[in-house]
Amino acid sequence: MVMKLTFKPVTKANHQDFETLFGMPSAPKYCWCMAYRATPEEVKESKSSDRRRHMFGRIKDDVPVGLVGYVEGQPVAWVSIAPRDTYHRLHVPTTDTLNVWSLVCMYARREVRGQGVAHQLIKAAIAQAKKHKADVVEAYPVDRASPSYRFGGFVPAFEKAGFHEVGMSGTRRHVMRLDL
Repeated sequence: MVMKLTFKPVTKANHQDFETLFGMPSAPKYCWCMAYRATPEEVKESKSSDRRRHMFGRIKDDVPVGLVGYVEGQPVAWVSIAPRDTYHRLHVPTTDTLNVWSLVCMYARREVRGQGVAHQLIKAAIAQAKKHKADVVEAYPVDRASPSYRFGGFVPAFEKAGFHEVGMSGTRRHVMRLDL
């Protein structure tokens, strides 16, 4: 049975749900989804508390950061979807003049994994990008056997959602795009 999630963008009004989700055991609170967002100055501050502060600064400034997924009002999943230019450390060669939104990270609590959550996160990210008039959604998944970067999802899930591969970022991350 596939668990049905509802989604909300992270804003000043609901940032507590994002904090609750990232504060749970096994959540990526070491990162606070700042790995690709950090500016050169922010990279120097690498403690979890620093990354949290930087993320919440963006939320306070109304910078799009992503969506929280809910089951029965409880935060259970996260997808990082935002304009590509808000990811300062995302090294993807491009000459685009298009409005590209990037999906760089997904997280789901252990108890909801294996229930179609990744597909719902991708679908919700696409809808969010469309709402903001994006021309393209770009993602950076890996092959199932990859020993790292798994937080970006797996290639087959993006293929199922209609993405096509346009290149590689490094040796593991596939650059996949969906034209909107």
